[in-house]
Amino acid sequence: MTNSNKTAAVSRLGVLRAAGAAGAVVAAGALGSRVFSPAIAGPAPKIRLAWTEVAACHSPLGFGVAKGLYAKHNLDIDLYYQGASGQTLIQALATNKSDVGAGLIGDWLKPLEQGFDVKLFVGSHGGCQRLLASEKSGVKDIAGVKGKTIATYGIGAPPQVAFQVTLAKAGIDPETDVTWKAVPFDLVGESVARGDADIAAHLDPWAWSIEKKFNLLKIADTQTGVYKNHTCCVLGANGAFLKANKDAVRRLAQANIEVHDYTANHPEEVAQWYFDNLKPPGLSVQDLAEIIGALTYHDHPIGQPLVDQIRITAEDLKLVKVLEPSTDPRAFAERVTVNLLA
Repeated sequence: MTNSNKTAAVSRLGVLRAAGAAGAVVAAGALGSRVFSPAIAGPAPKIRLAWTEVAACHSPLGFGVAKGLYAKHNLDIDLYYQGASGQTLIQALATNKSDVGAGLIGDWLKPLEQGFDVKLFVGSHGGCQRLLASEKSGVKDIAGVKGKTIATYGIGAPPQVAFQVTLAKAGIDPETDVTWKAVPFDLVGESVARGDADIAAHLDPWAWSIEKKFNLLKIADTQTGVYKNHTCCVLGANGAFLKANKDAVRRLAQANIEVHDYTANHPEEVAQWYFDNLKPPGLSVQDLAEIIGALTYHDHPIGQPLVDQIRITAEDLKLVKVLEPSTDPRAFAERVTVNLLA
């Protein structure tokens, strides 16, 4: 995204934020409390929330601000565009540009293993990564991936890591039985279409787009197979901010659950907001509704279920040598999460 586009995005979000309070009254009647006590009265604390504006799976965050679903919980959310990379999410929190961030578990865990001062506190959704094979590759399923070349936008990027786990659990060595090819982010689909690679590993909405554009076959994703009932994206809070604002973070978790439940039940409404305000190139409202509607927005663990999800992911990342052999997944999961229900 260019600087001018980022400026425009910030301007749009400023308008949306201002409109949020007006939507709070409507939101209060639309959604009920799930696991928390009602929001307390008093001045709304400001929380700077880092998000990836261009990612369809993050659209509920912007939608929730615009509709007043966060304001309902007496929160003043300031969305900070952190870029499309998990590393820029980490940098946004580390440099105090944001207080809380939304990101892939695969992006969070290595920095957390190395001592990054963030606590994960609630899941958002699952299912936003796809493994797609070209017709001429002859690949019909995971077993057929052996010996093939897989294009992704970066070695060590979340789609590569996610599907290394898929391959390893299918008995395919993700290091020696396949070849990983790094290509520019926007050229993953084209590289497969040209025959430079057999398979694409990418994130939605780009993965959805290239699947349709190049008539690719989806052979795996992060909501089925080994990822069934898994959360792929979670929210994390800066350690110092969490310590000083635990009640606000608790209410943010509640709002996050309600926003994503609302999205699960109203994907068309969220898609229309995304289309009108963020104008993703090459995607219609119908496209966005299909993408958003396919994600598992009802999957947002908190408390012990979140600890269990992080433990499982830590085990998976040890399997593919992302986390250190000495890391104890259970102890690690308990260390890097906070139970806001306690």
